[in-house]
Amino acid sequence: MQLGVIGLGRMGGNIVRRLMRKRHACVVYDRDPAPGKALAADGAVVAADLADLVKKLDKPRAVWVMLPAGKITEATVAQLGQMMEPGDTIIDGGNSNWKDDVRRAAALKEKGLHYLDVGTSGGVWGLERGYCMMIGGDKATVDRLDPIFSTLAPGIGEVERTPNRGGHDPRAEQGYIHAGPSGAGHFVKMVHNGIEYGMMQALAEGFDIMRNAGSANLPEAHRFDLALPDIAEVWRRGSVVSSWLLDLTASALASDGKLDAYSGYVEDSGEGRWTIEAAIDEAVPADVLSAALYARFRSRQEHTFAEKVLSAMRMGFGGHVEPKKP
Repeated sequence: MQLGVIGLGRMGGNIVRRLMRKRHACVVYDRDPAPGKALAADGAVVAADLADLVKKLDKPRAVWVMLPAGKITEATVAQLGQMMEPGDTIIDGGNSNWKDDVRRAAALKEKGLHYLDVGTSGGVWGLERGYCMMIGGDKATVDRLDPIFSTLAPGIGEVERTPNRGGHDPRAEQGYIHAGPSGAGHFVKMVHNGIEYGMMQALAEGFDIMRNAGSANLPEAHRFDLALPDIAEVWRRGSVVSSWLLDLTASALASDGKLDAYSGYVEDSGEGRWTIEAAIDEAVPADVLSAALYARFRSRQEHTFAEKVLSAMRMGFGGHVEPKKP
């Protein structure tokens, strides 16, 4: 299939590369010309601007927007809405607020345009591992673009199959689902990221406790000088807390046992806050997820080893660089 992709950063560029490996045709655009030139060498068609991208696509067009949530995505979707024609589809693969998706989908529907919100997880490793996708929008459009989603998805791979899945959506085993109508994709991805905050915080606090097990404030017989890189490694193998996040932690600790390269200043990208807002709206207790979000706020005032572990994990899965010190 043919797909237009706008935004060729850490994930957008690799989405294009993964699609082209399976012979999908990609027309790409980014305000920075450098990533487009690199992708052109691999076979992508580079557009000069949004209008040129739309012009270079065959009808019915499909354009994937992979930009930071907020004003830049809002403006890009609005511009595309003016340029594209009935039957065309706009996909937001970033981390937009799901309420924005509901509003955009309704506005674009009046123009005869389709809109899909695709919560995309995979970070900088998606080119090789594939992308887990949670898709919101109308079923017909999701089904029509299935070749795109199935190519980007990880596939079953070596993950053990879940028993008794007969009657459930087979796409889930491949790493993507049609979550529901407009907004549902980003809603599920939002909760995914909120849970991620809690899992990361639990690992970070656990390693901080072990790091301080040798504190002079403890009775001498109760002190332990623990090898954190080895503990992280052994937990990866057969432990019930084994996970990709633990893999990333083990890798960071193996390279730098004290994580001196990290300050412990931990940003939040918005989804954690939105998850708590949804919990409040639904009157659902979310004690762990709330505490994990507040820990990130605290990290910007005082830094602990736990925050350094969080920073290391964020760098590992998403290439998130700590902000420079003022």
